[in-house]
Amino acid sequence: MVRVVLDTNIIVSATILKRGHSAQILDLWREGEIEVAISPSILKEIEDVLKRPRIVKQQWLKKEEVEALIKRLGQSCVLTPGRLALRVVEEDPADDKFIVCALEAEADYIVSGDIHLRNLGEYRGIKIVPPREFLEAIRPKEN
Repeated sequence: MVRVVLDTNIIVSATILKRGHSAQILDLWREGEIEVAISPSILKEIEDVLKRPRIVKQQWLKKEEVEALIKRLGQSCVLTPGRLALRVVEEDPADDKFIVCALEAEADYIVSGDIHLRNLGEYRGIKIVPPREFLEAIRPKEN
């Protein structure tokens, strides 16, 4: 099974755009078709961002559904400690936590809309791709 680390922007986007690529990725996780890895610092960031007033105003999910999503992420994902000390993303060191999580979880992909991460393209065999490219990579081609 494909194991992936989702950048915070992917989770946030899925709560704003009901049918977007990010929402499709979350659906794959909910349906058990992919494994998502997460660390405590990523989960905390997701929770903080999803509760920002300007984000809340845009969400199609109800408050209770957002809280349930956060809880499920904490309970149903592959939890990594997030303890590796790495300096990879020079332009935005806060993004290093996604690289650390992916390494600790032995993930196949990091899915991100963040240009600083995506500019890496790959790190130690872990592909760093935008949502659409991830979906195209893991879904069989339809004829």
